[in-house]
Amino acid sequence: MKKLALVGMLGTVALGAGVVAVRAGGDDGSAHAHSTDDSNTAAEGARIRHEIQNDPVAPTIAPQGYDVTIVFFSDYQCPYCRKVHPVLEALMREDKKVKLVHRDWPIFGAASTEAAKAAIASKYQSKHEAFNDALMRSQGKLSSQSIRAAADRAGVDWARLQADLRQHRSEIDQTLSRSSRYAAMMGLSGTPAMLVGNYLIPGAVDLPNMREAVAMARSQGQQAQMQ
Repeated sequence: MKKLALVGMLGTVALGAGVVAVRAGGDDGSAHAHSTDDSNTAAEGARIRHEIQNDPVAPTIAPQGYDVTIVFFSDYQCPYCRKVHPVLEALMREDKKVKLVHRDWPIFGAASTEAAKAAIASKYQSKHEAFNDALMRSQGKLSSQSIRAAADRAGVDWARLQADLRQHRSEIDQTLSRSSRYAAMMGLSGTPAMLVGNYLIPGAVDLPNMREAVAMARSQGQQAQMQ
Protein backbone atom coordinates (compact mmCIF):
# COMPACT_ATOMS: atom_id res chain seq x y z
CA MET A 1 0.00 0.00 0.00
CA LYS A 2 1.15 3.53 -0.71
CA LYS A 3 2.67 4.89 2.47
CA LEU A 4 0.16 7.07 4.28
CA ALA A 5 1.23 10.05 6.31
CA LEU A 6 -0.63 10.58 9.55
CA VAL A 7 -1.07 14.32 9.32
CA GLY A 8 -1.31 15.47 12.83
CA MET A 9 -0.10 16.23 16.28
CA LEU A 10 -1.81 14.80 19.33
CA GLY A 11 -4.42 13.19 17.11
CA THR A 12 -5.25 16.36 15.17
CA VAL A 13 -4.14 17.73 11.86
CA ALA A 14 -0.98 19.79 12.12
CA LEU A 15 -0.58 21.57 8.82
CA GLY A 16 2.96 22.81 8.49
CA ALA A 17 3.12 26.57 8.67
CA GLY A 18 -0.59 26.69 9.44
CA VAL A 19 -0.01 25.47 12.98
CA VAL A 20 1.72 27.40 15.70
CA ALA A 21 5.11 25.80 16.40
CA VAL A 22 5.72 24.36 19.86
CA ARG A 23 8.22 26.68 21.50
CA ALA A 24 10.89 25.43 23.86
CA GLY A 25 10.41 26.62 27.42
CA GLY A 26 12.94 27.68 30.00
CA ASP A 27 13.96 25.88 33.13
CA ASP A 28 11.11 27.29 35.19
CA GLY A 29 7.69 25.89 34.34
CA SER A 30 8.86 24.39 31.07
CA ALA A 31 6.68 21.30 31.40
CA HIS A 32 3.61 23.47 31.82
CA ALA A 33 4.65 25.65 28.89
CA HIS A 34 5.11 22.61 26.65
CA SER A 35 1.74 21.20 27.71
CA THR A 36 0.00 24.48 27.00
CA ASP A 37 1.69 24.87 23.61
CA ASP A 38 0.81 21.28 22.65
CA SER A 39 -2.80 21.87 23.65
CA ASN A 40 -2.95 25.06 21.62
CA THR A 41 -1.39 23.32 18.64
CA ALA A 42 -3.88 20.47 18.87
CA ALA A 43 -6.81 22.88 19.04
CA GLU A 44 -5.52 24.88 16.09
CA GLY A 45 -4.95 21.72 14.09
CA ALA A 46 -8.49 20.51 14.81
CA ARG A 47 -9.90 23.87 13.73
CA ILE A 48 -8.01 23.87 10.44
CA ARG A 49 -8.89 20.26 9.68
CA HIS A 50 -12.57 21.09 10.29
CA GLU A 51 -12.32 23.99 7.84
CA ILE A 52 -10.69 21.79 5.20
CA GLN A 53 -13.38 19.13 5.60
CA ASN A 54 -16.30 21.59 5.69
CA ASP A 55 -16.68 24.36 3.15
CA PRO A 56 -19.87 26.29 2.34
CA VAL A 57 -19.06 26.36 -1.39
CA ALA A 58 -16.86 23.33 -2.21
CA PRO A 59 -19.08 20.62 -3.77
CA THR A 60 -19.68 17.91 -1.20
CA ILE A 61 -21.40 14.53 -0.99
CA ALA A 62 -22.34 13.88 2.63
CA PRO A 63 -24.48 10.77 3.28
CA GLN A 64 -26.47 10.71 6.50
CA GLY A 65 -24.45 9.11 9.27
CA TYR A 66 -21.07 9.37 7.52
CA ASP A 67 -18.09 8.59 9.72
CA VAL A 68 -15.10 9.23 7.43
CA THR A 69 -14.37 12.33 5.34
CA ILE A 70 -12.25 12.32 2.19
CA VAL A 71 -11.04 15.66 0.87
CA PHE A 72 -9.96 15.38 -2.77
CA PHE A 73 -7.52 18.01 -4.04
CA SER A 74 -7.65 17.79 -7.82
CA ASP A 75 -7.21 19.46 -11.21
CA TYR A 76 -9.39 18.47 -14.17
CA GLN A 77 -6.35 18.36 -16.47
CA CYS A 78 -4.33 16.15 -14.14
CA PRO A 79 -4.10 12.64 -15.67
CA TYR A 80 -3.66 11.02 -12.26
CA CYS A 81 -6.73 12.82 -10.90
CA ARG A 82 -8.64 11.31 -13.81
CA LYS A 83 -7.40 7.87 -12.72
CA VAL A 84 -8.48 8.44 -9.12
CA HIS A 85 -11.95 9.65 -10.12
CA PRO A 86 -13.42 6.16 -10.86
CA VAL A 87 -11.78 4.85 -7.69
CA LEU A 88 -13.65 7.42 -5.61
CA GLU A 89 -16.85 6.75 -7.53
CA ALA A 90 -16.59 3.03 -6.78
CA LEU A 91 -15.80 3.68 -3.14
CA MET A 92 -18.79 5.99 -2.74
CA ARG A 93 -21.09 3.40 -4.31
CA GLU A 94 -20.02 0.64 -1.92
CA ASP A 95 -19.41 2.62 1.28
CA LYS A 96 -22.38 4.75 2.30
CA LYS A 97 -20.61 6.22 5.31
CA VAL A 98 -18.00 8.24 3.43
CA LYS A 99 -18.25 11.98 2.92
CA LEU A 100 -16.46 13.36 -0.15
CA VAL A 101 -15.35 16.99 -0.41
CA HIS A 102 -14.15 18.24 -3.80
CA ARG A 103 -11.33 20.73 -3.29
CA ASP A 104 -10.63 22.08 -6.77
CA TRP A 105 -6.98 23.10 -6.96
CA PRO A 106 -6.42 24.23 -10.56
CA ILE A 107 -2.64 24.26 -11.06
CA PHE A 108 -2.39 23.40 -14.77
CA GLY A 109 -3.27 26.79 -16.20
CA ALA A 110 -6.21 28.88 -17.33
CA ALA A 111 -8.29 26.01 -18.70
CA SER A 112 -8.03 24.21 -15.36
CA THR A 113 -9.26 27.32 -13.55
CA GLU A 114 -12.11 27.76 -16.04
CA ALA A 115 -13.17 24.13 -15.57
CA ALA A 116 -12.94 24.34 -11.78
CA LYS A 117 -15.09 27.47 -11.62
CA ALA A 118 -17.66 25.99 -13.99
CA ALA A 119 -17.79 22.73 -12.01
CA ILE A 120 -18.35 24.54 -8.73
CA ALA A 121 -21.02 26.76 -10.30
CA SER A 122 -22.87 23.70 -11.62
CA LYS A 123 -23.74 22.72 -8.06
CA TYR A 124 -26.27 25.55 -7.97
CA GLN A 125 -28.35 23.64 -10.52
CA SER A 126 -27.61 20.29 -8.86
CA LYS A 127 -25.45 19.10 -11.75
CA HIS A 128 -22.03 18.91 -10.14
CA GLU A 129 -21.83 15.13 -9.92
CA ALA A 130 -22.64 14.67 -13.61
CA PHE A 131 -20.46 17.59 -14.76
CA ASN A 132 -17.55 16.51 -12.59
CA ASP A 133 -17.76 13.04 -14.12
CA ALA A 134 -17.88 14.43 -17.66
CA LEU A 135 -14.86 16.68 -17.04
CA MET A 136 -12.85 13.90 -15.43
CA ARG A 137 -13.56 11.64 -18.39
CA SER A 138 -12.37 14.25 -20.90
CA GLN A 139 -9.34 13.34 -22.98
CA GLY A 140 -6.23 15.47 -23.31
CA LYS A 141 -5.96 19.15 -22.55
CA LEU A 142 -9.09 21.12 -21.80
CA SER A 143 -10.32 24.18 -23.67
CA SER A 144 -13.39 26.39 -23.46
CA GLN A 145 -14.92 24.24 -26.19
CA SER A 146 -14.25 20.91 -24.45
CA ILE A 147 -15.55 22.29 -21.15
CA ARG A 148 -18.75 23.32 -22.91
CA ALA A 149 -18.97 19.87 -24.52
CA ALA A 150 -18.61 18.21 -21.10
CA ALA A 151 -21.37 20.45 -19.76
CA ASP A 152 -23.63 19.41 -22.63
CA ARG A 153 -22.93 15.71 -21.96
CA ALA A 154 -23.79 16.27 -18.30
CA GLY A 155 -27.06 18.00 -19.10
CA VAL A 156 -25.93 21.33 -17.65
CA ASP A 157 -28.07 24.35 -18.48
CA TRP A 158 -25.34 26.52 -19.99
CA ALA A 159 -27.22 29.82 -19.70
CA ARG A 160 -28.00 29.09 -16.05
CA LEU A 161 -24.35 28.16 -15.49
CA GLN A 162 -23.14 31.49 -16.85
CA ALA A 163 -25.63 33.33 -14.65
CA ASP A 164 -24.48 31.38 -11.58
CA LEU A 165 -20.83 32.05 -12.43
CA ARG A 166 -21.59 35.77 -12.40
CA GLN A 167 -23.83 35.70 -9.33
CA HIS A 168 -21.51 33.52 -7.23
CA ARG A 169 -18.20 34.77 -8.60
CA SER A 170 -16.92 35.99 -5.24
CA GLU A 171 -17.82 32.81 -3.35
CA ILE A 172 -16.27 30.59 -6.03
CA ASP A 173 -13.06 32.63 -6.13
CA GLN A 174 -12.84 32.51 -2.35
CA THR A 175 -13.23 28.74 -2.12
CA LEU A 176 -10.54 28.24 -4.77
CA SER A 177 -8.29 30.55 -2.78
CA ARG A 178 -9.00 28.60 0.40
CA SER A 179 -8.20 25.29 -1.27
CA SER A 180 -4.91 26.65 -2.61
CA ARG A 181 -4.01 27.99 0.82
CA TYR A 182 -4.80 24.68 2.53
CA ALA A 183 -2.79 22.76 -0.07
CA ALA A 184 0.21 24.97 0.67
CA MET A 185 -0.26 24.55 4.42
CA MET A 186 -0.30 20.78 4.00
CA GLY A 187 2.88 20.90 1.94
CA LEU A 188 1.26 19.46 -1.18
CA SER A 189 3.39 19.67 -4.30
CA GLY A 190 0.79 18.61 -6.85
CA THR A 191 -2.42 16.76 -7.59
CA PRO A 192 -4.02 14.46 -6.78
CA ALA A 193 -3.95 14.40 -3.01
CA MET A 194 -6.51 13.04 -0.59
CA LEU A 195 -6.97 13.73 3.08
CA VAL A 196 -8.71 10.61 4.43
CA GLY A 197 -9.62 11.38 8.00
CA ASN A 198 -6.21 12.28 9.44
CA TYR A 199 -4.26 10.41 6.75
CA LEU A 200 -2.73 12.10 3.72
CA ILE A 201 -2.39 10.24 0.43
CA PRO A 202 -0.15 12.21 -1.95
CA GLY A 203 -0.71 10.84 -5.44
CA ALA A 204 -2.94 8.32 -7.14
CA VAL A 205 -4.16 5.20 -5.36
CA ASP A 206 -6.21 2.17 -6.40
CA LEU A 207 -9.49 0.96 -4.88
CA PRO A 208 -8.05 -1.69 -2.50
CA ASN A 209 -5.64 0.82 -1.02
CA MET A 210 -8.35 3.46 -0.79
CA ARG A 211 -10.53 1.01 1.11
CA GLU A 212 -7.64 0.34 3.47
CA ALA A 213 -7.08 4.06 4.05
CA VAL A 214 -10.77 4.54 4.86
CA ALA A 215 -10.65 1.57 7.26
CA MET A 216 -7.64 3.06 9.03
CA ALA A 217 -9.32 6.45 9.33
CA ARG A 218 -12.54 4.85 10.56
CA SER A 219 -10.67 2.81 13.18
CA GLN A 220 -8.82 5.88 14.37
CA GLY A 221 -12.11 7.79 14.67
CA GLN A 222 -13.69 4.98 16.67
CA GLN A 223 -10.71 4.86 19.02
CA ALA A 224 -10.94 8.62 19.55
CA GLN A 225 -14.60 8.29 20.51
CA MET A 226 -13.76 5.63 23.09
CA GLN A 227 -11.16 7.80 24.81
